[in-house]
Amino acid sequence: MKAIRLFTLCLLCLCLSASFSAAVTIKIATAAPEGSSWMREMRAGAVEIDQRTEGRVKIKFFAGGVMGNDKSVLRKMRVGQLHGGAFTSGSLERIAPSINLFGLPLVFRSYAEVDHVRHQLDAELKQVLEQAGLISFGFAEGGFALLMSQQPIWTIEDVRGQKIWVPEGDAISYRVMESLGLAPVTLPITDVMTGLQAGLVEVIASSPIGALAFQWHTRVKSVTNTPLSYLYATMVIDKKAFSGILPADQPVVREVMEGIYARINQANRIDNEAAIKAMADTGIGFVEMTEIEISKWRGIAIDVIEDMRQEGLFSAELYDRMQKLLEQYRKSKVAVQ
Repeated sequence: MKAIRLFTLCLLCLCLSASFSAAVTIKIATAAPEGSSWMREMRAGAVEIDQRTEGRVKIKFFAGGVMGNDKSVLRKMRVGQLHGGAFTSGSLERIAPSINLFGLPLVFRSYAEVDHVRHQLDAELKQVLEQAGLISFGFAEGGFALLMSQQPIWTIEDVRGQKIWVPEGDAISYRVMESLGLAPVTLPITDVMTGLQAGLVEVIASSPIGALAFQWHTRVKSVTNTPLSYLYATMVIDKKAFSGILPADQPVVREVMEGIYARINQANRIDNEAAIKAMADTGIGFVEMTEIEISKWRGIAIDVIEDMRQEGLFSAELYDRMQKLLEQYRKSKVAVQ
């Protein structure tokens, strides 16, 4: 009898131990401001995951850049202090060079082109990240980066020599801005406002929703309403950390987080339109480049992109597929007209 009780007690201890070890807390950093719609979505998702996994998976977010810039977050992920982060595509170039494929300057001319390409290639880019050891839950559109400054920008000559912000780690944008005759200033997203206030930065390339969220719009008076590059972000979790989640719980995390990113992706396009109106209502002017001028910018961008393609800075295969998709789409639009 005593042996049976001892066996039962040991079995109970083993069960409790297994239950305890199965509980995982995933720590994720983001520059998204606390209280923003993005963070409300994320925190609601964390609650849902906690409930659906019966407490076995908890997501802890560190918002507002409190964990430092993207470089710091990646370093903390490597040592296990953090397990994941939300990054713009350019911030992950060094880990997964092709991840910024959609963000190549002046590639897209409309959201319709973006939708056509992303429908075909989003899964490919997620695979690029997974091969680099990062689990992604999809991509959230940031919108088109527009040039924003104190003075109207109509031509390349209007910006030559001016100090333009380039996101930390975005080597492609840096080289393109240099080729356009600008003076790129590399800063993490958390330091852009300080740079604008101090005069370290004179021009930014941002989506309207980003400019409003981070209050950068308060430091500019003019926006050039020409799509410079397509901005998008993703939240990633280190593959090793994700594997620490019970196999039965991993699909729950994927389902919830993928749903969140799909909703944010859709909402951000609507919010960008609202942000444009909000900025115009504050007195910020919007100017349009001529088609001749846009062609000049595109010509410079194409030359730089081709150089980087030859250097192997991104997948030539994926780039060629993207260009073929764009060519097919543009031909179909011409045929319809």
